[in-house]
Amino acid sequence: MSHTAVANNAHTSPKKKGFLYYLTTVNHKDIGAMYLVTALAFFFIGGLMAMFIRAELMAEGYQLVGQTITLMDLGFWQWKVSFGPDFFNQMTAMHATFMIFFAIIPALLGLGNYVVPIMIGSPDMAFPRLNNWSFWILPFAGMLMLGSFLVPGGANAAGWTVYPPLTNAQYSPGAGIDMWILAVHLAGASSILGAINFIVTILNMRAPGMTLFKMPMFSWSMLITAWLQLVATPVLAGAVTMLLTDRNFGTSFFNMAGGGDPVLFQHIFWFYSHPAVYIMILPAFGIISQVIETFSRKPLFGYATMVWAMAGIAILGCLVWAHHMFTVGMDPRAQIVFMFMTMFIAVPTGIKIFNWLATMWQGTLDFTVPMKYAIAFVGMFTIGGLSGVMLAIPPIDYAMHDTYFVVAHIHYVLFAGSFLGIMAGIYYWFPKITGRMYNEKWGNIHFWLTFIFSNLTFFPMHFLGLMGMPRRIPNYHPMYTDLNLIASIGSFALGAVQIILVINFFYSKKHGKPAGDNPWGAKTLEWSVSSPPPEHNFEKMPVVK
Repeated sequence: MSHTAVANNAHTSPKKKGFLYYLTTVNHKDIGAMYLVTALAFFFIGGLMAMFIRAELMAEGYQLVGQTITLMDLGFWQWKVSFGPDFFNQMTAMHATFMIFFAIIPALLGLGNYVVPIMIGSPDMAFPRLNNWSFWILPFAGMLMLGSFLVPGGANAAGWTVYPPLTNAQYSPGAGIDMWILAVHLAGASSILGAINFIVTILNMRAPGMTLFKMPMFSWSMLITAWLQLVATPVLAGAVTMLLTDRNFGTSFFNMAGGGDPVLFQHIFWFYSHPAVYIMILPAFGIISQVIETFSRKPLFGYATMVWAMAGIAILGCLVWAHHMFTVGMDPRAQIVFMFMTMFIAVPTGIKIFNWLATMWQGTLDFTVPMKYAIAFVGMFTIGGLSGVMLAIPPIDYAMHDTYFVVAHIHYVLFAGSFLGIMAGIYYWFPKITGRMYNEKWGNIHFWLTFIFSNLTFFPMHFLGLMGMPRRIPNYHPMYTDLNLIASIGSFALGAVQIILVINFFYSKKHGKPAGDNPWGAKTLEWSVSSPPPEHNFEKMPVVK
């Protein structure tokens, strides 16, 4: 959708100050940048946990579990780390938790915080102080969760799904799970406050002339995602609060000994956690739409159908939670309902994929780094979607449930999906955020190595699952060794490659070529202001024609 700003501010933003400035800033651009840096830090923390998992699974037998490693020996003082029998499961649970709650979601919120107000012609978010507060809750929640490794009994070892009875006090007596629950509460509070801010901003602070159906697709995706966060996140808060009282105050919501039902927890948990998948993918859909539209040099094909498809995905995503629970003894009639509802999500998702392909069809394609990430996203997310349709069929799910096939599926959705979408957005808006161009050569190297090694890491997991390898185990049958070795080598390389991203961006931020206001020739409103954007975005309210 083409937008014309009548006036824009060509000033450059004043130079930012130190920690106190960032602690108190209410500028949406600074807060968006802090979200991105925080997400990057937690992404590497979660990645190190993944490295431990893949190091343990590199060969059969125990590699690290049960070992004591001396990290430092000064003669009079030694720093030793012991990896007890639960440590592998702690790494598995915390890797998933950090990647979902502290890396992917904050990165998407960061891009939304930075870009959406300028994109819709607003001077800032509707509630700037609330925006600051909702960010600063997040790093403290992450540090609280990291601190759970230091308490007696260690961190949560019951998986990121924290199913009872694994989380009952008799099986997990330490404070680690209680700290996990509190950290998730804080992250959820941050998410809800951010959602309220996006909804009010987008509905009430658009520039004159910008009707809802003139909004860029990324703004639509953030609006729909915010509603999902607002509806679903309190349900997770209820689930983990009941779990907390079961553990500490003698209630029996999920404790069978007191008349509770552990399967009830799964229903409540997945009523949030399935929409959470769409909270992590819908903003990526919006990013991909902006990137493909810009670098195809064509308007987005089927704009209205794309909006309704995203809304349909969000609504249907709230109605299919029990497809995670086919193996709990559910009534077969309910299984059929959830199977068909899950398959029906493929319709709006397919609409989006075909609309992206139609936008590129006969376009003047410009294969920049963000465009390569966008095209890779379309292909690799489709693989994740197809394996999801397979798992929606109860007889197949019976065989695949809790195997590495599920691990492959979720990584093709969240890494090959959400992560590649985030990368497309960061490369796309990097010139706008910094006023500098990134190094194209190193951007291409980062893309191709990420693409190759992510497939080398996650694609073999499909075959491991088909062969029957269970997930969340540190040891396995020798028949799984070769594929695990390939996946581990791929994961180490994939983790190392992300260092290129950090070096390229921090070097280019200082030394890159000046970008100009609109290096891509994009049509949306954020490209009509200077790079980096001025303090208050616009001197005069822009008018959209």
